Amino acid sequence: MTPLARIALLSALSAVSLGPHAAPQAILVTNEAGQPVAQAAVSVYVKGLRATAPANATANMAQKGRAFQPTLLVVQTGTPVLFPNFDTVRHHVYSFSPTRKFEIKLYAGTPAAPVVFDKAGTATLGCNIHDQMLGYIHVVDTPFFSVTGSDGQLNLDLPAGEHRVQIWWPALGESNPGVEQVLKAGGQAVMLRVKS
Repeated sequence: MTPLARIALLSALSAVSLGPHAAPQAILVTNEAGQPVAQAAVSVYVKGLRATAPANATANMAQKGRAFQPTLLVVQTGTPVLFPNFDTVRHHVYSFSPTRKFEIKLYAGTPAAPVVFDKAGTATLGCNIHDQMLGYIHVVDTPFFSVTGSDGQLNLDLPAGEHRVQIWWPALGESNPGVEQVLKAGGQAVMLRVKS
């Protein structure tokens, strides 16, 4: 292969692996009264991108202070999730949700095997020992996602253009897939208003 052909091939492979050019996009989620919606999962669907997580994907849903940390974890479909226990007491984590039913019986430390979340939707988590513990794993078919802060804001690196966005927060309940809207990325901050 000539040096010029090798450069052309490498350029083509880079273009395929990188996908569309992404740039930082500020997003604000508010309710009808203009108040920020905190702890909302925002997922942006870009045409042509893989729905499932890459083979090396992993995430953690920790237990610390007898609470799930984070309370809301968003992962891409197919992501293995570990459940490290940083407390001095043992936990018994479970979910009866259709998205992913599982049970990790009384344990300390980190279980050896992760739980793979291979279906989009929301799993509500609890602990059989500590009834006050409540957490959520929201599973999405896109690599573009984040959770709003207390100010209702987040930043995502998105390719410019018009994309479908889905917004979910715990008050909607696990059976509700979320509120869908259209997002135009590639410029100023975007405000998404939802009925809360």
